[in-house]
Amino acid sequence: MSAPVPIRPRPARPLSLAGHLRQMLALLEGERQALAALDLERILTCADGKLNLCALIERCDAAELDEECRGLLDAVRRLNAINRKLRNLIASNMQARFNALTGASGLYANGAAARAY
Repeated sequence: MSAPVPIRPRPARPLSLAGHLRQMLALLEGERQALAALDLERILTCADGKLNLCALIERCDAAELDEECRGLLDAVRRLNAINRKLRNLIASNMQARFNALTGASGLYANGAAARAY
């Protein structure tokens, strides 16, 4: 009986621009789910992943930007805008809760600070 031959993973091919954009779409969807669940660890992981993917996408050749990539890029833009609005909504809600807990009014709530001068 001979010894088993170890299986060597094949070296991964570098992804194309479309492949990176598909990964970004998946990552943005995961970020949306993390935002909905208020999962801070996953939100931060997604932020790191977005930075890494952006760096990879920047290195891609602009000549690869075909019709499929334009559609993926549009979907990435829309999903990123939705996530940004969700992040801002969560931040605004949290600020209102903190203000209610501390009895502080919002910075721009009634213009009292402007009248104080």
